[in-house]
Amino acid sequence: MAFGPMDTQRLGRFHAGVTVLAAGGMFINGFELTVIAVALPLVVPLWHVGAAMEGIVAAAALAGALVGALIAGPAADRFGRRPLFVAELALLVGFSAATALAQTPAQLAAYRFLLGLGIGADYLIAPTLVSEFSPARQRGALVTAVAGTWFVGSVFAYLAGFWMLPLGPSAWRWLMAVGGLLAPWVMLPRLRLPESPRWLAARGRGAEAAAVVERLTGERPAAAPPSRGRFRDLFGPDLIGPTVFVSTFWFCYDVAAYGISTYTPLLLRAFPGGSLAHADLGAAAVGVTGIAGAALGLALVDRWGRRPLIVSTFLVLSLSLLALSLAPSPAFAVLVVLFAVASLAATMGPGVVSLVYATELFPSRLRGSATGFATAVSRAGGILGIVVFPPLLAAWGLGPALWLFTGASLVGLGVSVRMAPETRGRTLESIAG
Repeated sequence: MAFGPMDTQRLGRFHAGVTVLAAGGMFINGFELTVIAVALPLVVPLWHVGAAMEGIVAAAALAGALVGALIAGPAADRFGRRPLFVAELALLVGFSAATALAQTPAQLAAYRFLLGLGIGADYLIAPTLVSEFSPARQRGALVTAVAGTWFVGSVFAYLAGFWMLPLGPSAWRWLMAVGGLLAPWVMLPRLRLPESPRWLAARGRGAEAAAVVERLTGERPAAAPPSRGRFRDLFGPDLIGPTVFVSTFWFCYDVAAYGISTYTPLLLRAFPGGSLAHADLGAAAVGVTGIAGAALGLALVDRWGRRPLIVSTFLVLSLSLLALSLAPSPAFAVLVVLFAVASLAATMGPGVVSLVYATELFPSRLRGSATGFATAVSRAGGILGIVVFPPLLAAWGLGPALWLFTGASLVGLGVSVRMAPETRGRTLESIAG
């Protein structure tokens, strides 16, 4: 089916609505995955949590997101984007409440894992829907806008932690409940969205696809035969290159990004001037630079292009992490600045371009599966950064331990230089068919 009318139409209220609803879910994802960093300094002394269990609690939601992405990707290609776009937020509502009521570290980890199932599903379906509805010239900016709201949610988690500190030892429970209170405001409006016409066409439902396109553009496209795909096709000769590229650079980014963001408050608290309140505010300041980076990425992704953006920002990220690794004993302010530079570069490039590439480089019949697989691999990188970093920090100190993140960033840079394509301004069908 020809989607020219959708690819060339001007941005309108429908595009804004889809983007806002997708971004709302991404905001909640950013909050939920970051809030554990704010809660851990309260939970660890309260329950006398050991180092091993601390790592499990910290990584539980990411582990759930890994599983959720692997399940939701093929499900989105088989059953459609829209049903999962609604159902995933129901998981967030239920298990946000459950985490707030947890009575042991094991319960908290289990509920966070189940919460992560919904996060993993939303993380791939939201940008996929936006990509499939967007005009070709603005697709990168709209998907980047969705990705960027993750960092807004992350900063909100740090600020919420600062605001709720006066509540005392129970503050972490109120923090855990916030995501569940936000989710219904996003979930209910999603019920009114149509199914992706690109998915409908790929499943042989051409008449329904044409009706959606006509409703959105006023033009009825010509029909085309369905195009089915199998998960194993991602590793065939036609798609193995994009699969390896997106999965590898996203994995490398998440090793550094989640490791740093999860432990920023704990790291800042350990330095002179690093009280719990100062640590939360310092982490929020780092997160604000992440928002600024996402805004710059949004402005440049459709003007400058995907390839120069990801290569240049991976370079700056690597240099800033290298400086952190080599600094013998940085002052609190220096540490905040270097973390902020790393956050700016990371979110400006790989943090947002990851979702752009994942939703562009694969055909509609496999877009959900491909984005789900790449998301799962990236979550594995996040888990690695979260679980491995504390033992390295305890054994070697801050500088040497940060080589884990520096090395990951350098690998991401090398892969991007070697494999990153340019897809700016092209239709989805011309990129991957």
